Amino acid sequence: MKHQLHLWPVLLLGTAIMATVPLLPMAAGQDPASRGKTSYAPVVVEEDFESVVSRMTKAKPAIVKRHRALLEERYDLSDRPVPGVEMSRGKPVQGGVRVRLPAGVTWDGLAAMSAEEIRAKGLWPGGFYPLPHPNHAEGGMLFPKFHIDEIKKQTGRDLTRFDLDFVMPDHFLPEFPPPMFLTTRLDLGDVSQGQLVTTENYYELFNGILNPKQLEGLRLLVTPFPQQQFNATKDRRSLKPSLGVSCLECHVNGHTNAATHLVGDIRPQEFRHRIDTPSLRGVNIQRLFGSQRALRSVEDFTEFEQRAAYFDGDPVIATKKGVNILDRGSQVHFMAEVQELFDFPPAPKLDLLGKLDPAKASARELRGQDLFFGKALCSACHAAPYYTDNFMHNLRTERFHEPRMINGRMAVGDGPIKTFPLRGIKESPPYLHDGRLLTLEDTVEFFNIVLGTKLTAQEKQDLVAFLRCL
Repeated sequence: MKHQLHLWPVLLLGTAIMATVPLLPMAAGQDPASRGKTSYAPVVVEEDFESVVSRMTKAKPAIVKRHRALLEERYDLSDRPVPGVEMSRGKPVQGGVRVRLPAGVTWDGLAAMSAEEIRAKGLWPGGFYPLPHPNHAEGGMLFPKFHIDEIKKQTGRDLTRFDLDFVMPDHFLPEFPPPMFLTTRLDLGDVSQGQLVTTENYYELFNGILNPKQLEGLRLLVTPFPQQQFNATKDRRSLKPSLGVSCLECHVNGHTNAATHLVGDIRPQEFRHRIDTPSLRGVNIQRLFGSQRALRSVEDFTEFEQRAAYFDGDPVIATKKGVNILDRGSQVHFMAEVQELFDFPPAPKLDLLGKLDPAKASARELRGQDLFFGKALCSACHAAPYYTDNFMHNLRTERFHEPRMINGRMAVGDGPIKTFPLRGIKESPPYLHDGRLLTLEDTVEFFNIVLGTKLTAQEKQDLVAFLRCL
């Protein structure tokens, strides 16, 4: 789904004006290395495709090994589900703090320090730094194997990349395929009937449930279109020419499969942020779209994705590889209307105002709710009933660490981040905009330090118990 062609005359005029005006000096104190040599990717690839495949295939094991080593260094990756806590279709929810602490440090000790002290002593936990793309220098859309296998089974398309594999263990990812709930037909429960919705089955599943306009919007959402890594040119990362990817390739069944990518709006490459695919559930109550772009409507988001995100924000490359330019008045509108039907999963312990029903909640969950709306400061951004304020907030995590290169990703501040809704939060791990936090316990520890709330061990457990009710 991504930018607008009518901006080109303005851009060309701006280029002509810039050519006659002396360039301003670099801002005082700015490191020249923080600027890339160019904002543009090469249009003509000189290396032949067979050579690219050979070179990248040989490099792949070392790249995958390096990223896996980073994950193991940062986190406890063991499979330790929480007894009795499951997602909507029964997948166990992982529990416990998985971020590893520096030697000799405790969570309480870290929380007692100031940001300046943590920075000076280099004690910011590795798992709290931005998480790089599995191959940050290359980037691009990357899908979990379970999704690749199901798409190949249903449609014959192969989303395997010859240069890279998805490394994060499956038990930290959302259940697959996730159920799909519609705001218009809550009585039907999971309208996907346990299936991954694709071009092969969308009509059978939704004819008679959606109106014709919505059916067409859903068809477009599951239709593959050319993308940076998956296209019919030789500048691709699939062995065979590809039809591309669909919107619901990442936002599976209107939710997420934790597919990863890099934002298209930052240069140079090492400063680009890794994206953890956000859920589209509850789009109808949201007023900002894109984790850091502050797009103002789901229509803007839909068009932005197709025109720019699919091609790393490069309209020249998009033209070369076959950008799908959607009609705003019909196709974009139809696709947006369907997205606005995707509902949150049921939360049987919540009342009409999004708070716990005392007759259904445990004492621990009720204590966690009191903390959420009190000492823990969560509700300052995540207001009931959907647990978002529809604003952007800058956590200023750069207070806690020096800039640092991590597997090709320059770890600096994250900048403003959209407040994501917390309804159904247990079903969309990992957490934060780049997926650096594997569990809700990790998330509570992160914000306990960032916000300086100094929660006790018992309070942290109570807060997590409440979050699992949402």
